[in-house]
Amino acid sequence: MKDIPTQNMFIGNEWVPAASGKTLDVENPANGGIIARVPEAGVEDVEKAVAAAEEGFREWGGLSGVERAVILSRAAAVLGERLNDFVETEVKQCGRPIREMSAQLGRQPEWFEYFAALARTYENTQHPFGTGHVNYTRRVPLGVVAQLTPWNHPLHILMKKVAPALAAGNAIVAKPSELAPLTPLMLGEVLKDAGLPAGAFNVITGFGGTAGKALVTHPRIRKIDLTGGTETGRRIAAIAADSMIPCTAELGGKAAVIIFDDVDFERAVSGAMFAAFIAAGQTCVQGSRILVQRSIHDRFVERYTERVGAIRLGDPEDPKTQMGPVVSKAQRDNALNYIASAIEEGATIATGGKPPEGKAFENGYYLEPTVITEVTSGMRVFQEEIFGPVTVVVPFEDEADAIRLANATEFGLGSSVWSRESSRGHRVAHALDCGVVWINDHHRIDPASPWGGHKSSGMGHDNGILSYESYTKYQSVIVNLSDDFFDWYGSDEAGRLN
Repeated sequence: MKDIPTQNMFIGNEWVPAASGKTLDVENPANGGIIARVPEAGVEDVEKAVAAAEEGFREWGGLSGVERAVILSRAAAVLGERLNDFVETEVKQCGRPIREMSAQLGRQPEWFEYFAALARTYENTQHPFGTGHVNYTRRVPLGVVAQLTPWNHPLHILMKKVAPALAAGNAIVAKPSELAPLTPLMLGEVLKDAGLPAGAFNVITGFGGTAGKALVTHPRIRKIDLTGGTETGRRIAAIAADSMIPCTAELGGKAAVIIFDDVDFERAVSGAMFAAFIAAGQTCVQGSRILVQRSIHDRFVERYTERVGAIRLGDPEDPKTQMGPVVSKAQRDNALNYIASAIEEGATIATGGKPPEGKAFENGYYLEPTVITEVTSGMRVFQEEIFGPVTVVVPFEDEADAIRLANATEFGLGSSVWSRESSRGHRVAHALDCGVVWINDHHRIDPASPWGGHKSSGMGHDNGILSYESYTKYQSVIVNLSDDFFDWYGSDEAGRLN
């Protein structure tokens, strides 16, 4: 136990323990072992981080977009050089296979590169105002912002927030999930070495109910950006509204994968597997509802369950492993409870549905990839987010029925449409009440592409110009070009009032 390293918080470009001296264990979900300890932050630690961020903002927020771009471009290069360390750590703290993490983290420098370019090139706007005046608007940074991120994509989701916030000139206090805080802490060292001023990026660790609450209720925070559960998002949005500050919230999802009978069959099977089981289903756009046109439904279920049953579970550090454990015992128990509820409501487990057997799995939080059939739209497994390797396959009759089923949940983050008919793909996409729609693909993302949901899936956007602008506030400047003397109260004649 003495060999377990402690990774302190990153505040003001320094490694800082919690004022209380308390720590949290970070667990490896593949074997239940403790891989690190991090501080359990409290109110005093949050205050220290916010104060450091305010100091950092004074310098960082005063730089030009070009100057910020130089440092962010350098951060992209530094991150690229250290990706192997990030991959190794993500595998251990999340349990995702090294093949997945190498692919996902390999793209992370792109976020710094894109937003560096945006900081360098973003232009202010001049507006028509009438004779004798010039009116221009400028976007200025908000100040110190709070970012709360989950455990399923610890670095990736943080990068979607950090890059635009820094590009726009803000300072950050980030609070990652207590289950996976290590790579967010490592990002601090990357930014420090790239030349980011002390305090412009800070990471505190701890529980949401203490450190997270202290951060989002801090009176000097100027924006909250959250990725997490829907109920948590509602509470934090209410806090932001009470504080009169903006809030971006990417919340729950229940993505539909809509497969029409004209599709390339094997491509659709492969696509639905990728949608449902990448990251062991622990992603907000997981293809958790596979909607298949009835004419090919039975054939699809047979082939799909055959392929899903052959997914290789195992040690996530083994390059041959295709699916690792879920992140914690609680997360696995939650998925098993949903599977039990499906059986109680009359559904059928077509494959999976239980932890795998064998010595290799006995200490980790593994769950077989699970496909459930004979599901109706009123069942919990159809309506509620499970966040695990569990999906349902449901038949539909025609295009209208597919749209009805896809829209029949409170969520609206992502969906995909699979068809050879281009016009149908666009037509169905336009009818779906969700923020991201893929046609003949799923789960693809780019730093330039806006990412956000409808309905209970949240508000605001990550990525793209929209995200950059959400980290700024407008200032309108109106300039009088005339030398004429203006004295409203020195004359009885009416002139221009406003």
